[in-house]
Amino acid sequence: MSGRVAEQPVIVMMSAERRMERRGCIIQFLVIRENCCETGGTKMSETKPFQIERQLVMDAYLRVQANRGSGGVDGMSLEEFDKDYKNHLYRLWNRMSSGSYMPSPVRLVEIPKKGGGIRPLGVPTVADRIAQTVVAGLLEKEVEPVFHEDSYGYRPGKSAHQALAKARTRCWKYAWVIDLDIRSFFDNLPHDLLMKAVKKHTDCKWMLLYIERWLVAPLQKTDGTIEQRTKGVPQGSAIGPILANLYLHYAMDIWLKRNFPQCPFERYADDSVIHCGTEAEAIKVKETLAERLAACGLEMNAEKTKIVYCKDSNRGGDYTNIEFDFLGYTFKPRMAKNSIRGVWFTNWLPAASNKSLASMRKKMKEWTMLKTAGCQIEEIASEINPVVRAWIGYYGKFYKAKLINFMREINLRIVKWARTKYLKLRPSTIRGLLWLKSMYQKQPNLFAHWSDGAMPTVE
Repeated sequence: MSGRVAEQPVIVMMSAERRMERRGCIIQFLVIRENCCETGGTKMSETKPFQIERQLVMDAYLRVQANRGSGGVDGMSLEEFDKDYKNHLYRLWNRMSSGSYMPSPVRLVEIPKKGGGIRPLGVPTVADRIAQTVVAGLLEKEVEPVFHEDSYGYRPGKSAHQALAKARTRCWKYAWVIDLDIRSFFDNLPHDLLMKAVKKHTDCKWMLLYIERWLVAPLQKTDGTIEQRTKGVPQGSAIGPILANLYLHYAMDIWLKRNFPQCPFERYADDSVIHCGTEAEAIKVKETLAERLAACGLEMNAEKTKIVYCKDSNRGGDYTNIEFDFLGYTFKPRMAKNSIRGVWFTNWLPAASNKSLASMRKKMKEWTMLKTAGCQIEEIASEINPVVRAWIGYYGKFYKAKLINFMREINLRIVKWARTKYLKLRPSTIRGLLWLKSMYQKQPNLFAHWSDGAMPTVE
């Protein structure tokens, strides 16, 4: 094929340092170059308006594949995409490079919030998610170095536990907290101001073009109707978190640092707490920040934003608000024991919130094995242990005693199942607990919560 380039995706072995395994194969998205150097042929990528490396698309696909997730409006699941991934990826790269890539509408999925209400999620198609991951990875390299150190959400090397630990430490130092709530933040981000922030960090034409297209991609509701969008970023998109972080970096983070440097904060996406030394200072910061957010096209939720007094043994003031929720934990006065002096005192500590516990109870009710009398206890353990380990891993980080006490409810649910299965246990719950205790003595590591201290007891 003299003087021409035959393009098709192929499977090849990658270098050791870039090796990734997928279904037993090492894969890379490349283009065959036949006689290009010898005959003076031109690479097709060089004739396209935008120069996008194919490896970026492949790397993004592998990240999307690792994260899993559901399909979008086209009905194509990730499993179906995988079956013909080479052609799908080539088609996506070709369209992005030529400028003809147009995102599909975003599938609207509404999920219940822990505290009531509905959270709208926008689910893009698999191809759109890969394209967004390409841009998000490139944009992250530009903006990550400038982000504030106390911004913790969706950032490499940052976590919710770090934000919680920092908030706990600062609550010991500062007597007052502003528990901030921004009304429908993701739904109300102004596109013009957001793009202005993006352009401060990149002038890449194809990145800017596709970000603008994703912002205005319509929502497809469950009944099939289409809703046009003129503001906001859908939660659930791959590009949404970094755009949200970038916007609040300018709208709030550096503004607070410049105007109230004495008031540190922790922010995880749009969930924030701000620490103040006095009540008067907290009132001033709250009022001024409300004006700042309004100027940035956002609205402070006056009903949910509150000023909280961090009461403990050394702070005996009498105030109405003495607790707040942050990242699934409730911060409030709790009894703690001084490990050196052995005395009890009131400390300001986070523990799993009641909303989080209610969400866990709801999940427990969905466990199918506990509704099946014909199954074995080992099958119950196999179903619930991964979920329980995740709960312990997140909610057991601070004030673990409350979580362990809650986990004993799982034992009662297992007893309820056992009393349905075994005739001899039906007369009383005590018999069921004695039976479960005997199971614990035989297999102490059968259930994850047993290994973590919530073993069955009979009182």
